[in-house]
Amino acid sequence: MAHIDAGKTTTTERILYYSGYTRSLGDVDDGDTVTDFMAQERERGITIQSAAVTFDWKGYRVNLIDTPGHVDFTLEVERCLRVLDGAVAVFDASAGVEAQTLTVWKQADKYNIPRICFLNKMDKTGASFKYAVESIREKLKAKPLLLQLPIGEAKTFKGLVDVISKEKLLWNPSSDDGKDFERKPLLELIDPELLKETTEARNALIEQVADLDDEFADLVLGEFSENFDLLPAEKLQTAIHRVTVAQTAVPVLCGSALKNKGIQPLLDAITMYLPSPEERNYEFLQWYKSDLCALAFKVLHDKQRGPLVFMRIYSGTVKPQLAIHNINGNCTERISRLLLPFADQHVEIPSLTAGNIALTVGLKHTATGDTIVSSKSSALAAAHRAKREGEKKHGKNNEAERLLLAGVEIPEPVFFCTIEPPSVAKQPELDHALKCLQREDPSLKVKLDPDSGQTVLCGMGELHIEIIHDRIKREYGLETYLGPLQVAYRETILNTVRATDTLDRTLGDKRHLVTIELEASPTETSSVMPVIENAENVSEDRLKVFQEAIENGIHSACLQGPLLGSPVQDVAITLHSLIVLPGTSTTMISACVSRCVQKALKKADKQVLEPLMNLEVTVTREYLSPVLADLAQRRGNIQEIQTRQDNKVVVGFVPLAEIMGYSTVLRTITSGSATFALELSSYQAMNPQDQRTLLSQRSGFAKGF
Repeated sequence: MAHIDAGKTTTTERILYYSGYTRSLGDVDDGDTVTDFMAQERERGITIQSAAVTFDWKGYRVNLIDTPGHVDFTLEVERCLRVLDGAVAVFDASAGVEAQTLTVWKQADKYNIPRICFLNKMDKTGASFKYAVESIREKLKAKPLLLQLPIGEAKTFKGLVDVISKEKLLWNPSSDDGKDFERKPLLELIDPELLKETTEARNALIEQVADLDDEFADLVLGEFSENFDLLPAEKLQTAIHRVTVAQTAVPVLCGSALKNKGIQPLLDAITMYLPSPEERNYEFLQWYKSDLCALAFKVLHDKQRGPLVFMRIYSGTVKPQLAIHNINGNCTERISRLLLPFADQHVEIPSLTAGNIALTVGLKHTATGDTIVSSKSSALAAAHRAKREGEKKHGKNNEAERLLLAGVEIPEPVFFCTIEPPSVAKQPELDHALKCLQREDPSLKVKLDPDSGQTVLCGMGELHIEIIHDRIKREYGLETYLGPLQVAYRETILNTVRATDTLDRTLGDKRHLVTIELEASPTETSSVMPVIENAENVSEDRLKVFQEAIENGIHSACLQGPLLGSPVQDVAITLHSLIVLPGTSTTMISACVSRCVQKALKKADKQVLEPLMNLEVTVTREYLSPVLADLAQRRGNIQEIQTRQDNKVVVGFVPLAEIMGYSTVLRTITSGSATFALELSSYQAMNPQDQRTLLSQRSGFAKGF
């Protein structure tokens, strides 16, 4: 996991080559890498979908997933972290910690994933080992354990020193694939300087680990307090393993994937320090004992085989022709074939045990984030065990929730635009394509606009929607048209208002009569859904019967606000009185409640909320002022300007509406030398002037047609 362009895919490529699973070294720039296999990925040189590969290294079986770095595809990263036991954070040694590095690091914290840092691009101009390590310490608030030191930096980078064994690793300059390298012990005669530096680093490392691990501290203070040099490497390695798994520190390694240096030691470190599946204990596993329990974390659509589902097996075994039960979808399906993803070939296998990642064929209804068990009865048995345990510990507990492996929280989309098929006849084909794409990518939402009947795509960013459009064309052969990108505004109210409404209808020989009085007020805390309360004089018992109808009415009224027709948030609705003639249908109650809420919202002082983005622009000194001037025009709010070696990093907030098409503008004003990263921060109230401009634009728009 890493920021854009830190070298994740190239590192993956080298790993597969040295472990013997590919015969040639792929290159992102040539577009022939194993894990970036989609046409769009090869053209743009970026990773869009995470790709899972399996390989063996020195007797260990390793499952590796290469993830994207772009903020539009953060969900991909989160899904993969959810099912893995360890992570390698890749850094660009000349930039250290960047915007997206911070995001993926937080995601790994969320799922408690132990990790190793790999400082890549040590050969790049401006690479600095010290600077990168310092930024890990400061920005990620992590404790770096230096297991290697580079020999030379930037152009002079030729190898590295293994701090633990005090050996130097030099790559043969004449070998073009980096398979040949020699390990030599550091000798006083040949490299006195390097040996001194390495000994100091090793002593510092031993002290750091001893601070964090009591067992190791006892050993150091006991036998080796006089001379750290005598401490055996194995003891130090097991202690580093414990510290890494406990997530109290992170081992740091360095190298250059593109120049084929430092990858083999990285593989050794992965097998040595990151946890194996047996070392990670998940709370829910005890209920399943040896029954099957797996999580589907990704769906791909294959032209020949249909949907391929990637799943991580937590317990039990999976075999072809096995019937499985999907807890989330509450349905039973059959796996027809079982594959292992070795690089770009999928190898068929007869069975697979816990801890592995499997690719299954034949599951038609399973989507991302579904929990898979062997049968309904096995799920019930597990629920029963969980319940018994739960009652011992903390009284009653919702058992169904305990059994579901937590899926992934899907962020709310901020960009949306209409999509039109080339002709009405192609609409069903477009619907099918979108349905398939939604199963693959849960962060894409598709809805119908009730007013115009158009299909609306909701996504995480400009790039995201562009890629979806491109995939529909390539994979489904449909030339679709995208409308202009729109921003997802929200609305709220500023004061408290009361409204009453009566609905009196006679249908056939039945009279429906509802009278309602309610009040809408702004909430203190932010909440996306309306908060529903009852006034003190309203008896709860009487309302129980109508509760659902009332809630439905309120929710449907809050979906379209009075100003722009955007969802209304941060609103509390208090019910003051409800009089219903016996025999009135619930739909009528819902309709009346909904109309009354809309009336109240219309009466109140209304406010538009707009999405505010976190923006980080990395720019060279000479272009700093045009960038700042441009951001000021875009209603930007600059928080701070940091220095990152020769570059300046501008950190601030900017409204999403002002940042459309920013990449082109930024390229123009900085002659292509700047990069930027965006992320949704929060929704914020627009000032009255901007709000008036927006509303007159929207209404002028409607009048113009």
